[in-house]
Amino acid sequence: MNRNPTLAALAAHRFGLGEASLATVGDDPQGWLQSQIGPAEPQRGDGLASGVEGLKRYAQFLQRLQAEPRAAASAADSMAMNASTEQNFAEHFRTLVQADVRARLGTAALSTRPFNERLALFWANHFTVSLAKASARGIVGAFEREAIRPHIAGRFEDLLKASTHHAGMLRYLDNDRSAGPDSTLVRRRAGRALNDNPLIPRGLNENLAREVLELHTLGVAGGGAEFGGWGGYTQADVTEFARVLTGWRVPILQLIDAPPGTATTRFEAAWHQPGSKTVAGKTYAEGAGALDAVLHDLAQHPSTARFVCSKLARHFVADEPAPALVARLVDAWQRSSGDLPSVYRALIAAPEAWAPQPAKLKSPEEFVISSARLLQLGEGAFTRVPDGGIGALGQRVQAAPSPAGWPDRAAEWLGPDAVWKRVEWATRVADRVGRGRDARALAQASLGPLLHDDTARQIARAADGPQALALLLLAPEFQRR
Repeated sequence: MNRNPTLAALAAHRFGLGEASLATVGDDPQGWLQSQIGPAEPQRGDGLASGVEGLKRYAQFLQRLQAEPRAAASAADSMAMNASTEQNFAEHFRTLVQADVRARLGTAALSTRPFNERLALFWANHFTVSLAKASARGIVGAFEREAIRPHIAGRFEDLLKASTHHAGMLRYLDNDRSAGPDSTLVRRRAGRALNDNPLIPRGLNENLAREVLELHTLGVAGGGAEFGGWGGYTQADVTEFARVLTGWRVPILQLIDAPPGTATTRFEAAWHQPGSKTVAGKTYAEGAGALDAVLHDLAQHPSTARFVCSKLARHFVADEPAPALVARLVDAWQRSSGDLPSVYRALIAAPEAWAPQPAKLKSPEEFVISSARLLQLGEGAFTRVPDGGIGALGQRVQAAPSPAGWPDRAAEWLGPDAVWKRVEWATRVADRVGRGRDARALAQASLGPLLHDDTARQIARAADGPQALALLLLAPEFQRR
């Protein structure tokens, strides 16, 4: 594959996040990609909060509302606040959230390992924890730094365990309020008036159990027939797994005075449903150890390999990936027991992944990051507006609308309004930085043989530098990968 400029362009744009010059890739595109496999690099930025610090910030907000107990309880687990409280809540986290967003985007814009950074973004979306839910505010960035980025080059099982155990996931999917119906805590409180305090457990919560099965491992039941199928769990499995998860909690109020390095999650036996549980045909003893045992078996399940590999193929190659490509990834997964670098290498080596016709559309976040890399703006792209305008394009950074994360198909980003917003964004950026830049030379250097003659002529005939740059940013060759 050496000395092929088309392959260098595909490596830069399909697998990476775009480059100002294809010379960065060099003569060995596959080798360039393989050299990037490993744990994600530390994020750039100051004032990045750890999980402990983010939870402390949340606990401090609750303390401020002690004079209004019901408002404090409501703020702890929902956005059911009055307008004034909601505004104060957002302001309380503003600096922390903006630092997290700038760190994520600035790191991607400057990374010398863009394929590795794309993998980190993929897994953060697969294991979504979102700012859209109040209970996760202040800990989304820490979740990505602590549970996702260190584990993207290990076994899938380790990544799954790290994400499931993290306080961000436990709070986002309500597990820290889930109690076994027959647990010591529920029996002790039986018959007591619960009032309206949502901090008091009301029984079993199945949110985390359902999403781990459906979104993180096995996939929706009956899915993926063209790839050999996946899923296969039942509602009974969801309920039993939820019982396994009872007791795994985030003691948020106890973290206010906790020193750095304090564990943000713990197993509290009083909340745990007693007795054995049966998930997907296997029986697990009660207690803290059952969770990791279930996660181990889910990570090894054939449906997990097919479901996750199909998502990887869809993300990097095509909205409807070829079954042969998915099969290659599944084979690498099963032969290595879910070793993720083995799967990445299989993706890089697959001939289907190097088809010359771009098939994917950049999401708004990918579009803005690749524009920053093209123009070599670095962290400066996110100084004035922390997200660089991504939210205005329809994709609020670290705030996916549901646990399913952001969609990964072109049709989701191609509506007339979405396209017009891209035009407006590209025009503003070009007006700001386009003077003095040679968009024609930049197009050739960054896209190489992917640049069509018609596009090159349009850029060359532009009235001025800003118009030429806007045409480059909006060209199909740059919008697609």
